Amino acid sequence: MKLTSAFAIAAVCQAAALALPVDNLEKRETVKGFDISHYQATVNYQGAYNSGARFVIIKATEGTTYIDPKFSQHYNGATAAGLIRGGYHFARPGSSSGAAQATYFVAHGGGWSGDGRTLPGMLDMEYGTASQGGTCHGLSKTSMVNWITDFVNTYHGKTSRWPMIYTTNDWWVTCTGNSNAFNTKSPLVLARYSTAGPGTIPGGWPFQTIWQNSDSYTYGGDSDIFNGALTNLKKLATG
Repeated sequence: MKLTSAFAIAAVCQAAALALPVDNLEKRETVKGFDISHYQATVNYQGAYNSGARFVIIKATEGTTYIDPKFSQHYNGATAAGLIRGGYHFARPGSSSGAAQATYFVAHGGGWSGDGRTLPGMLDMEYGTASQGGTCHGLSKTSMVNWITDFVNTYHGKTSRWPMIYTTNDWWVTCTGNSNAFNTKSPLVLARYSTAGPGTIPGGWPFQTIWQNSDSYTYGGDSDIFNGALTNLKKLATG
């Protein structure tokens, strides 16, 4: 099954769940996970699994010149612990094309296989520094949407999967004009550090597939919550 099919199936249950009042959020079925990079030199993968985590997203690349030096260690450790795992690419939209960066990502850990344990890659869209052109990496809203489109389409062409997109509501509104160009293809990974829920969902997505709810996770990295049951998470991995 293609991601668009799995995405639609998940939407039926998850959209209804999102209609629940905030005080009922804890009653929804969710799956714990986390995300890591070289900043986490030591990660307790088995401890995370034993505590209920079932997935991890691992930094693989950045731009077209950087490979995370801990990627292989993290990926192998997650695999040994039984976690569903996948890679993410830290975008540098001001440095090279979306196609070039998607190609680099796939070639260095960001690919996908239908083994049932590999998530589609994730495109990490974050605030740029002053040296990178500022918040939106020196791109206009239209140019940013075109850049993301270039990345997303190239990744899909190379893997048959649509990549997940990580962002915040503020960045997405500021840098893409709240574009709704990706909400039927790429699952949303929404960052909002809060105990009160994921907040405003940008870009016309009906729900967040994964919520990064904290920048501190007991076993290493950031805390993530998959918005659905384990069976839905496995569908995302299976394709």
